[in-house]
Amino acid sequence: MVLKRSLCYDCGMQSQEQIQYPWGSELPYYSYAHYLKTKYGGRVQKVSINAGFTCPNRDGKVAKGGCTFCNNKSFTPSYTRNGETIGEQVDRGISFLAKRYKRTKKFVGYFQAYTNTYAPLSELTALYEEALKHPRLDGIVISTRPDCVSDELLDYLQDLSSRKIVVLELGIESCYNDTLERINRGHDFETTVDAIHRAAGRGFHVGGHLLFGLPGDSREKMLEQAEIISGLPLDSIKFHQLQIVKGTVMAQQYREDASQFNLFSKDEYIDFVIEFMARLRPDICVQRFISEAPLDLRLAPNWGNFRSDVVMKEIEDKMKRQGVRQGMNF
Repeated sequence: MVLKRSLCYDCGMQSQEQIQYPWGSELPYYSYAHYLKTKYGGRVQKVSINAGFTCPNRDGKVAKGGCTFCNNKSFTPSYTRNGETIGEQVDRGISFLAKRYKRTKKFVGYFQAYTNTYAPLSELTALYEEALKHPRLDGIVISTRPDCVSDELLDYLQDLSSRKIVVLELGIESCYNDTLERINRGHDFETTVDAIHRAAGRGFHVGGHLLFGLPGDSREKMLEQAEIISGLPLDSIKFHQLQIVKGTVMAQQYREDASQFNLFSKDEYIDFVIEFMARLRPDICVQRFISEAPLDLRLAPNWGNFRSDVVMKEIEDKMKRQGVRQGMNF
């Protein structure tokens, strides 16, 4: 049993109520895999879809050049191909993933590349419904920015969630406005808070994405985000460590002056994540701890040819050895 502390972002008032660890006693943290098994009976595998979106900080609506850390090639699966219809992408993706994850019974279309709500609602719904026509898809996951989430879109997703799996993933990246400005994000943290509150409680899953190691963020400053994130009505969170990826503005900045970056070593990152998890609200499930940019695109840090699932297991094992559980210091 732990104490759950709810923090009101607007007024700072706190209330406390007792809750149980929602994942039981076997794991030291609330994993997304456990959440999926409990809710859907097993693994729900994402199938990446590139629907041809861009971002408002790329096309000039709010900025140009995109986020300084971003190169979509660094997280685009190898099975995706340009020029294919959504149905063809899903076919190819399921064919690839079904061989790797043989026990998977459910698949969801993952609108992943760029900002997947950056279009008029009529265009968005047409794309989402095209994906949902595929007989093997049980729902959709939509990755987007907090400044591209209209109430009309949320109404549609709320209705859709009554018949399909729906997950909305919001790129938080940082809780600090100076950091968001430095990485050319094009919106402030208040916009993020507003989007999360408007999306919560509508019947679909609301997740966030947080990036550790951004320029200007000290270790303690990053750790303090645990309390900020815990005060938001999020269902899940993804953590990524900063990687300097070729073809980005940040790569050029790194080449010009590497001293402005304080990148994690692998061991440092494992220890940081464990401390962060101890501070994180225990009923937020964790989708991932780490990202894995292809070695040929990764400029720094030099972790070698690591695998994200192996590092995740190292984090889990070290939490167990140290007796650390998610939320124990919340």
